[in-house]
Amino acid sequence: MSSRTSTRTPSPRAVRWTTGLIACGLGLVTAFGLVAGLMKLLAIGWTAFLVMMAGAEMGRRAETHVVGTVARRLRRLAWAYGLSSGAMITSAALFLVPNAVSHDVSFGGLGIALGIVGGFAIHTGLSPQASEGEAASIPVVWVLSMHSLGAGLVIGAVYATMPALGAVLGLAIVSHKGPAGYAAARRLRRRGASVLLLLGPAAAVCIATVPVGLIDPPTSDAFHAVVFGAATGLFLHVAIDFLPRCGWGSELSRAARVRPDSQSGPTARRVGNVRHHAVWSTLAGSMLVVGAWALL
Repeated sequence: MSSRTSTRTPSPRAVRWTTGLIACGLGLVTAFGLVAGLMKLLAIGWTAFLVMMAGAEMGRRAETHVVGTVARRLRRLAWAYGLSSGAMITSAALFLVPNAVSHDVSFGGLGIALGIVGGFAIHTGLSPQASEGEAASIPVVWVLSMHSLGAGLVIGAVYATMPALGAVLGLAIVSHKGPAGYAAARRLRRRGASVLLLLGPAAAVCIATVPVGLIDPPTSDAFHAVVFGAATGLFLHVAIDFLPRCGWGSELSRAARVRPDSQSGPTARRVGNVRHHAVWSTLAGSMLVVGAWALL
């Protein structure tokens, strides 16, 4: 790992300070929400937090206890990313996109485009150059955090018109927060970063939605459409980024430690051999969400 890449991984002290600040912020927001009686917003925010951190813990354990041959590890990683990204993309299309365009079709579509382009800009601007071999892990955390903040702002602003808590709303949260936490945690662990960094995006929904619900901002369909569309676009960018690509420079090739000058070696061929697993796992993740949605 190059020195430049390593400097982009926060130190343990920075992680501890960040964790403490997030915990304090989440505690204060929860206290204010309880006093104000914003139980619905607190339920949504805390559910999002717990689901993402549960997924992150599962991802941390899966990455920590990776065993077996290179080929087996690559297949497992392909299925992990494929199931997660397939579920994330499908849940975004089923639950997030309709909410974004329901306020205003044109402005919602504009927000989605801005979110996708913005996510690409963040990843490209904060990541090391491709020649350095290891991409930075921080952009994933930033994009997930901004997605959660944007979603929290809209949820707080439309609090009065939100549907009652139910199975569909729960599925909407679980189907993208859980897989996102799982896939992000595995990527963080692979690059030597702490999974505690995901406390930020996990808590962002609650931290953003309660203050907005307290001030009762003026409603504007165009504003809601752009903000929620941007949050949806950011999440779609992350979901697409987690697709288990098998080419040189991909997450799978880095996991197998394929070097640029050994693309035709046995390890490189193992990466190519998992392509069918990448496709079927992505389809399986998508079908799991569709099946759960159909049952509800």
